[in-house]
Amino acid sequence: MPIPRAVAVVTDGRRALIIKRYLRHKAVNDCVMCEASGWDGPECPGHHYAVLPGGHVEEGETAETAAVRELNEETTLTATIGRLLWTGKHNGRPASYFLMADVTGTPVLSGSEAEAHGPEDSFELMWAGVDEFEDLGLYPADVRLPLAELLSAST
Repeated sequence: MPIPRAVAVVTDGRRALIIKRYLRHKAVNDCVMCEASGWDGPECPGHHYAVLPGGHVEEGETAETAAVRELNEETTLTATIGRLLWTGKHNGRPASYFLMADVTGTPVLSGSEAEAHGPEDSFELMWAGVDEFEDLGLYPADVRLPLAELLSAST
């Protein structure tokens, strides 16, 4: 059974906090993004895309707890759960997307993302508006519409 993913949606007006990525593996078989895009290799071409902060729900942990923890580990931000926004799939794994509330701090790349950051696996925190989602390759693509609707409803 696939490990569930919990995702933290942090908004600032009509923008959302995302992690802009570049990922390149030596072999296509090592790269989940090659698999997701249908690339048939043999070498990974490298992938530019963006994701919302989030990650694995650990054993004994709720999705809500995981979303708060992952947000802090990846960005140093602290927050509470506002509400469940939607559920979906991320690389074939169930994913729960939570709107964060009471967000404090300034986003700074941290944790394993900061440690792994380099030329073949880069991470950049940024605020993105709806008009940037496609160019950034916000992944998975099916989060773009509900996120756009959420941001459009913001004042």
